[in-house]
Amino acid sequence: MQLTTDRLLIRDWTIDDAPTALDILSRVEVVKWLGDGEPKLMKDLDEARERIGTWLVRDDPPCGFWAIEVADGGPLDGRVIGSVLLVPLPNNENGEIEIGWHLHPDAWGYGYAPEAARVILDRGFEGGLPDIHAVTHLTNDASMSVARKIGMEHRGIVTSWYDDPSQYFVITREQWAARR
Repeated sequence: MQLTTDRLLIRDWTIDDAPTALDILSRVEVVKWLGDGEPKLMKDLDEARERIGTWLVRDDPPCGFWAIEVADGGPLDGRVIGSVLLVPLPNNENGEIEIGWHLHPDAWGYGYAPEAARVILDRGFEGGLPDIHAVTHLTNDASMSVARKIGMEHRGIVTSWYDDPSQYFVITREQWAARR
């Protein structure tokens, strides 16, 4: 899978990207926002290769877990800077699909997360999803800002999918089409 924006290439992760995945997912400042409980830092290249392998075997379009590669000619050009994803929410009863993103700290503040998320929202809605959800930790202001920038509506705090309470955002296909 490959999608492009003005500055980014959204593509499948490869096993050769393992050092980059390790660099990103071994950083507490990234991992503290992922999942429930204490951050679980990636330990080594073997774990990175294994994780990438799980991302690659997903076969449930329009869902997936993709690398974000910068292609803008700037200082991060050619560098994989993180992930963008569409995956089923855990503990979901109605097939809810979550959009998510996590980027290397070197790539924070450049607008890459909303840019990548918009193209993935397009993919999800073109693939037939009626709505797409986002959940963030209660104090993850950066991710809440991304959700708002891509047009998602804040619906409050929920405990539906994760053990810890989460800020909840959603956008419907109709809302997305009206923004286009």
